[in-house]
Amino acid sequence: MARARDQEPLVVGRVIGDVIEPFTKSVSLRMTYSNNREVTSGCELKPSHVINRPRVQIGGDDLRNFYTLVMVDPDAPSPSDPNLKEYLHWLVTDIPATTGASFARYYVNAPTHAGQEILSYESPRPSMGIHRFVLVLFHQLGRQTVYAPGWRQNFNTREFAENCNLGSPVAAVFCNCQRESGSGGRRM
Repeated sequence: MARARDQEPLVVGRVIGDVIEPFTKSVSLRMTYSNNREVTSGCELKPSHVINRPRVQIGGDDLRNFYTLVMVDPDAPSPSDPNLKEYLHWLVTDIPATTGASFARYYVNAPTHAGQEILSYESPRPSMGIHRFVLVLFHQLGRQTVYAPGWRQNFNTREFAENCNLGSPVAAVFCNCQRESGSGGRRM
């Protein structure tokens, strides 16, 4: 069971409020990019760090449980005018929980991949300001109960969860990302 301090970065980063409601974390979620950069809530990454989809580890204790993973940008196209929020960058469903240490943990998109990538990973490319990229994990009622929305822009995580009977999140993490230093902008 998560304590309030576990969700403090999500509150400070306005993920709770802007994207999801307060929830009780009940499953471990770990996200690492190919450069071995682990995403911890509020960390800062550059677009060059997030080009390829991350490796995601999801805990759990029963292979009969399935999860849906959603990755959104609530600051698209810019934090000062997020008129495309939430932009859906990735959607994976039917991810099984693990059964213990002997299974080590399930990795999304590993060679033994058992989840369904419903919408392929679209790497973040923020052009203005600092964007939050939010990864939210939901418990599914069963396999093949979640379907792709018809769009990526103006996605709404809360409505999606309600429409797919996903309930409250079971885990969430986010990173901040802005364009690379020295790219674009004014030249002198």
